[in-house]
Amino acid sequence: MTPVLLAALAAARAAKRAVVLATRLPDGAQHLLPDPAAPDALATAARQALREDASRTVALGGESWFLHVFNPPVRLMVVGAVHIAQALVPLAAPLGLGVTLIDPRRAFATEDRFPPARFPHVRLSTAWPDEAMDAAPPDSRSAVITLTHDPKLDDPALDRALKSEAFYIGALGSRKTHAARLARLRELGHDEAALARIRGPVGLNIEAVTAPEIALSILAEIVAVWRGAALVRPAAA
Repeated sequence: MTPVLLAALAAARAAKRAVVLATRLPDGAQHLLPDPAAPDALATAARQALREDASRTVALGGESWFLHVFNPPVRLMVVGAVHIAQALVPLAAPLGLGVTLIDPRRAFATEDRFPPARFPHVRLSTAWPDEAMDAAPPDSRSAVITLTHDPKLDDPALDRALKSEAFYIGALGSRKTHAARLARLRELGHDEAALARIRGPVGLNIEAVTAPEIALSILAEIVAVWRGAALVRPAAA
């Protein structure tokens, strides 16, 4: 790898930009994609590899290329630095999830409760959820979870999430709470297809009761959705 290409790869990873390092076999010629100078077929194969988050060898026009995918970490945006968040944050680290924890209530989103030395994968934000999500919008590698039960905090976050490409949107609360939440979001202009993206009550149904159990059920569902598992949720009561 040339110094110029190595520097470009390092810069892309520092900026959390998705790129593919394509190496032609066996002569070692390389492209860092996206690259306007790369052949169209190679660019198409790189986009497919990024979507599937999988490095691979491909045959293109009689040549073999190894496509090394460098995707940024899956991002978990959590609204509400509550006790469930305290249980969820440690479980997210070994899964490779970067966590943005949003709570404008300054007694909650504090370094005392979420020490940076223990949780380097967590970024704390005391902005209002809509402001935090406008500043760093969810994308196709983002999961959004609301945990506060407070419509002033949860609803703006869900509104922003529904307008984004977030692959997972979940909201804590009972079926009754969720039905009321959906009614409010309809008033904000969201149709039934959009509202069906919200997983509420959040998490897989494992009869979770404690905060760690609920956190486990949430992360299990996120992993299942991310990996494309077929999940059937019961109809809302």
